[in-house]
Amino acid sequence: MRKIFVLDTNVLLHDPGAIYAFDEHEVIIPAVVLEEIDSKKRNADEIGRNARTVSRLLDQLRENGHLHSGVALYNGGSLKVELNHRSFLKVQEMFGEISNDNRILAVALNYHMEETVKDEPDQVVLVSKDVLVRIKADVLGLTTQDYLSDRTAGPGDFYSGNLKLKVHPSIIDEFYSYRFLPVKPLNLSYPLHPHEFVILKDEMGSTKSALLKVNTEGTKLEPLYLSNEAVWGICARNAQQRMALELLLNDDIPLVTITGKAGTGKTLLALAAGLLKVEDEHKYKKLLIARPVVPMGKDIGYLPGEKEEKLRPWMQPIYDNLEFLFDTKKSGDIDKILMGLGSIQVEALTYIRGRSIPGQFIIIDEAQNLSRHEVKTIVSRVGEGSKIILMGDPEQIDHPYLDASSNGLTYIVEKFKQEGISGHITLEKGERSKLAQLAADLL
Repeated sequence: MRKIFVLDTNVLLHDPGAIYAFDEHEVIIPAVVLEEIDSKKRNADEIGRNARTVSRLLDQLRENGHLHSGVALYNGGSLKVELNHRSFLKVQEMFGEISNDNRILAVALNYHMEETVKDEPDQVVLVSKDVLVRIKADVLGLTTQDYLSDRTAGPGDFYSGNLKLKVHPSIIDEFYSYRFLPVKPLNLSYPLHPHEFVILKDEMGSTKSALLKVNTEGTKLEPLYLSNEAVWGICARNAQQRMALELLLNDDIPLVTITGKAGTGKTLLALAAGLLKVEDEHKYKKLLIARPVVPMGKDIGYLPGEKEEKLRPWMQPIYDNLEFLFDTKKSGDIDKILMGLGSIQVEALTYIRGRSIPGQFIIIDEAQNLSRHEVKTIVSRVGEGSKIILMGDPEQIDHPYLDASSNGLTYIVEKFKQEGISGHITLEKGERSKLAQLAADLL
């Protein structure tokens, strides 16, 4: 059955290609959506870029016919800009105010009422990433849904980078005898990915176990190359942290992604590994640390001073970890240390576009606040001989148009999990403090 999809503004600002995501069905863009997109096109951020992209796409489609009459799309569907608000009085009776959201609801309701009187009605679906708009639509009796085409995995399906297997104790003995295990004889019903970690447990109930890693080709399980020694004074406190250090210190894996709740040690482990590789082993010329400038809660407005002074409040979590690693005693000591070393650079992601970054150890913190396009822009900056680490907590997102399933960090984890040049691990246990762990679990 053919469907009619009415798109909210936030869908197009999140993914300009959404007009092509509904196959052979009809896509409706209310006229008020164009007004909202026009108000965003001058923004110097991801939303502004998407608004300009939508404008160009619609201008190209305009050459195929009048948008208010409907134009054909290459995927077999059609697109129409709708000016009709005849059902607005019913929406206004229900919700009162005349708002842009209510005008979009009016367009969807009008289509729904027109289809219900037909012998073979098409289903009308309002697509919005705004939860309250979906609730309002449900109150009006409209079918509604979130925009799901950009989601890489559903809740509970995210790739964790490690798994536990219960096996016969003879298999564990075989590993310790030969120092490897072929994947095929395990007869798993699912594939293992390159650099995925496997914890073998004795199915008979003894304490016998082994920690292994899948090789680059995904054909056999090998032992970890690194012993559990301190890295810049930091030792792994649990199995997942040891897995993270294995990936961080492996020069043959240029892309590492780390996810985990607050307090699991993501930033501290990455910084310790970066300092070891840059300052001690001189494997890389520079340690570049960056994070997106996305506020949690209400923005505090413009900040005084030069660029470094403006960035300091946003970068303070990085400096906190560096102060711990360098064991500084007084405020300001870390600035003197970093100035003296000259090989550690703390930046905002705002300034990374257009750069080429060879021979550097790159850490991108809070990557869950990046869109798919921004992640692509960042990773495509990585030059020859560089290693990049993206980390964050997909459950703590401050970006208005992203969620745990559609953010750039989750996207790159799922897209690269089968590639031999990347590795991923999800940190599970909090090590900051008992209070921090309880807060992450309970709140």
